[in-house]
Amino acid sequence: MRDPPLRGTFDTIADAMDAAAEQLADIEAYVEGDRRVTFGQWLAAADALAAALVERGVRPGDVVAIMVPPSVDFAVALAAILRAGAVATGLNTRLGPREVEAIVARCRPVLAIVPAGPPPSGLPPGLATVDTVDLERATEGAGLGRARHRGQASDPAVIVWTSGTTGLPKGAWFDHDNLRAAVSTAGVMTAPFDRRLASTPFAHAGYMVKPWEQLAWATTLVITPTPWNAADMLRLLVDERITVAGGAPAQWARLLELPGVEHADLSSLRLGIAATAPAPPELVAQVEERCGCPLVVRYAMTESPSITGTEPGDRPEVLYRTVGRPQAGIEVSIRDGAGVPVPDGEIGRIHVRGPCVMRGYWGEPELTAEALTPDGWLASSDLGHRDREGNLVLAGRMGDMYIRGGYNVHPLQVEQVLSEHPAVAQAAVIGAPAPVLGEIGVAFVVPSPDAPPPTLDELRDWCKDRLADYKRPDRLVLVGALPLTSMMKVDKAALAGQL
Repeated sequence: MRDPPLRGTFDTIADAMDAAAEQLADIEAYVEGDRRVTFGQWLAAADALAAALVERGVRPGDVVAIMVPPSVDFAVALAAILRAGAVATGLNTRLGPREVEAIVARCRPVLAIVPAGPPPSGLPPGLATVDTVDLERATEGAGLGRARHRGQASDPAVIVWTSGTTGLPKGAWFDHDNLRAAVSTAGVMTAPFDRRLASTPFAHAGYMVKPWEQLAWATTLVITPTPWNAADMLRLLVDERITVAGGAPAQWARLLELPGVEHADLSSLRLGIAATAPAPPELVAQVEERCGCPLVVRYAMTESPSITGTEPGDRPEVLYRTVGRPQAGIEVSIRDGAGVPVPDGEIGRIHVRGPCVMRGYWGEPELTAEALTPDGWLASSDLGHRDREGNLVLAGRMGDMYIRGGYNVHPLQVEQVLSEHPAVAQAAVIGAPAPVLGEIGVAFVVPSPDAPPPTLDELRDWCKDRLADYKRPDRLVLVGALPLTSMMKVDKAALAGQL
């Protein structure tokens, strides 16, 4: 196994920061447009901000919220909060006021770090704030240095909020041991001195729970400009010598459509990550051929940021149909409603156990008891089964399943088949009440720009040899785009509201 560049054994991430500030001082940690920040500069700024936070009354164990876009400022704020011994929570800037109010009510932050200007909607009027102008000014002051709080590995470190697709967001909290675990579970995702194109929202678990991984492997994060476009992605891949890049299949497809992509110097790119949706086999093959790197798929959730993944060399069909095998140190079990493991091939509730699994839902002991078993298994809301090769195949979420004429239908299975149709760019399926049958399947489809819009009969015929008859959609709704939650997941509640 490869050894991380950062040397030493540490109890908390603040200890790891101390070592990184010395050992990795001159290595780039972040690139944001024209702004370049080394590990030494990042951690010195964080230490100074930590001192300012302590001066403002922040104490170990207090919750401090960050509500700024993905940026160096966000990174400095996160590290500063952790150095002060406080608990960091990120609030996605896409959240609505009601969601922000609910989160603030649950975690009760003592302070929020916000953009300059009017405070974001949903924050209570009396909540103390530090805006990005204050932040920049604070980073020029003296730091805590050796006077910083000395915590323990079991201390709470971060709270990450779920997407709220089945209700108001829940706060999954992680301690320093959880953050350390990301170093060993990363697998092929991380190599020493990687330069990664960062496209994940920083308030997401993919960033909030991975700062120790970045320190240990000396990873440079190059922040993607918003809004995203393929030309920017190609420019950054080439100019920044990116080694690992993630994107939705549609983004990879747009990249391949750019004129001259075949001649671009992508020799540094060793790995691509297909995120948010299945990647069609032909796209996997095209990326490998034209970009010179394999695509892999990763499956994770807010409550466990590492679960399964495919590996370079897996067949394109494996990437399209499955989410791979458990990552290092992670166990996956498929169980029925009574918690009994089911045979391979049978759909059940996905359970996960390992060092990355959250410690619980912040301030919600009853929800925690429902989600975590006494022996450490996380009972997720996702459904799936194992194939003959041991790969995990997702079947949707428990709340998504509908019953048509007495038969269970898992929408994700239908969505994957519909997405293979050449006239379909994206598809989402939900159940809708209906007489006699109880529920029927409604397919919301974004037509492909390269073909005439599909008809319901065409899609039902397409499904005929691929799915059981009761799984074929009964109704078709053509849309220009699928609504998304703040975490960029399809908002099926919003789709149901359109019926």
